[in-house]
Amino acid sequence: MMMEGVVCRMFVGTWNVGGKSPNEGLNLRDWLMLPSQADIYVIGFQEIIPLNAGNVLGPEDSGPASKWLNLIRQALNSNTSSSGENSPTSSFNSRRQCCPNEQHYYCLAASKQMVGIFLCVWVRADLYKHVSKLKVSCVGRGIMGYLGNKGSISISMTLYHTTFCFVCTHLASGEKDGDEVRRNLDVSEILKKTKFSHSFKALGQPLPPESILEHDKIIWLGDLNYRLAAAYDDTLGLLKKNDWQALLEKDQLRIEQRAGRVFKEWKEGKIYFAPTYKYLFDSDQYVAQTNKSKEKRRTPAWCDRILWRGEGVEQLWYVRGESKFSDHRPVYSLFSVDVDLTCNKLSSPSIAASDSSSIISTRSCSSRPLTNAALSSSCFAKVQAEEQLLLLTRVHRHRVLT
Repeated sequence: MMMEGVVCRMFVGTWNVGGKSPNEGLNLRDWLMLPSQADIYVIGFQEIIPLNAGNVLGPEDSGPASKWLNLIRQALNSNTSSSGENSPTSSFNSRRQCCPNEQHYYCLAASKQMVGIFLCVWVRADLYKHVSKLKVSCVGRGIMGYLGNKGSISISMTLYHTTFCFVCTHLASGEKDGDEVRRNLDVSEILKKTKFSHSFKALGQPLPPESILEHDKIIWLGDLNYRLAAAYDDTLGLLKKNDWQALLEKDQLRIEQRAGRVFKEWKEGKIYFAPTYKYLFDSDQYVAQTNKSKEKRRTPAWCDRILWRGEGVEQLWYVRGESKFSDHRPVYSLFSVDVDLTCNKLSSPSIAASDSSSIISTRSCSSRPLTNAALSSSCFAKVQAEEQLLLLTRVHRHRVLT
């Protein structure tokens, strides 16, 4: 069966913000604005709050997440024109001609926070009505192997008849020998435990994906924390020469991938930018290049990465930003993605088309996006349940003591 399709442009960005809450004057436009705007923006953060015991075990602080959403909304929905005659264009451009009021407006489709990890997905207003089957799943891999200071947030969605999964992760830290094995295990457990529950199957529709690998297109972003398997002095020598390719030969993620121990059949673009970690705050200097005794000695590394899996995905850009807000530099990528307008898996096309159109017609920018309040019960990670258990235990102990 011949399938009708179009091409959309998708921006993917990841940033570990080092536990700092943004101020109102922080400008994200340099990070988010491209010569020609994207159709979908997938933006993930790590450490939007300090990862101390109070934040990990106590009630979730959603204040910083709200601030980031407001800044992103301001950046995406500012009155700017799409320029760049030589920039790759989207097949959706012609469809926007009839919707001039929606051409530069983005809707928040979904957002979710788990302790310091935060993921949000924004879609052009004229495409938002074609988004369906939004689901979220969280997996905690932090303290005791399941709390949310480390782990993943995954958002599943369908655009027309193409399924997408966006996985934002913060993996195990550390640069000792063997720490890469812990990160590999995190990836394995996230793939195994991430589940998207669906209450029913629509008549004539294929069963929605229930795991990460069942999706058509998958993007994995975040602070993966893979370091350089090289001596400290050797790393600094190559760093001074800006010899990124020699350094990348020592990159743990590349080494583990080549050995088949993690991310089999996943792709990552060529890296032509400097290591993204660890910088002094508000500085262009790596911590490793200073003699400050208060700072832990951290060998520079490409901790912040974007990978993908699936057919019909082409990476156009893979670069880093230069904001000095954090000890990490943000990383972002632009993808060209094939999207199917029709489905060849339907058992009854006429019934499915009717069912699909009824779903699509009910979605608009005024519809409420999936947010923390709506999604708190869908986290697989036991994070919310564990927090409640800890709080109940504290109350019980207090009553016994008094």
